[in-house]
Amino acid sequence: MKNHYLTSLLHLSDPTLPIGGFSHSNGLEAYVQQGTVYDAVSADSFIRSMLANNIKYNDAAFVRLAYEAASRQDVSELIQLDQECTALKSPKEIRQASMKLGVRLLKIFNRQTDHQLVEHFEKAILEKEAAGHYCITFGLYAFLLHVPVKEALLAFYYSAAVGMVTNCVKLIPLGQLDGQNILFRLHPLLEQLTEETFDLRRELVGVCNIGFDIHCMQHEHLYSRLYMS
Repeated sequence: MKNHYLTSLLHLSDPTLPIGGFSHSNGLEAYVQQGTVYDAVSADSFIRSMLANNIKYNDAAFVRLAYEAASRQDVSELIQLDQECTALKSPKEIRQASMKLGVRLLKIFNRQTDHQLVEHFEKAILEKEAAGHYCITFGLYAFLLHVPVKEALLAFYYSAAVGMVTNCVKLIPLGQLDGQNILFRLHPLLEQLTEETFDLRRELVGVCNIGFDIHCMQHEHLYSRLYMS
């Protein structure tokens, strides 16, 4: 069957997977309460900036690196990448969210995919040598499910975009059609970022976005909030 990996990819990247993603806004709630993101135009701008200036250099880049490490059967590199991811996620809520999502993703797919790489990675998590970040786990399973790396990256970006659009619809709030308009206009950017991430130089991985980190830290102290991060 052509594109035999497609069903697995759709499952892996499904925004409705029961891993808890719906309970995290990744700092967006702070932007909304401060009035920085307040309508469809500012939501569109926020999402584009997050994708191009943060996710590209961090989580998406780690998806690619984890995929490549898995392709070499290199569990030591997977663990090192996971540790690097922990170090780069300065805001506590974002760091904890990434770990929780990743561990829950492991619980779903390790029942279906029996592989030594997964066993060693889970052992490292149990021994506190690794945290099991979502982007690392996503890259690992994308390889094990025989998904081509560029398709995996595009799906990862799309899932992230859907999450941010959904959060904007709830928090601002926006109409559902406004959210879908934003998502449709993002298609070319998602494809562009996929290509850029595939060719991203290693020394650029982890480029810091200070504004994002600050807003994520501020989220911890909001008077009222709907999201955990």
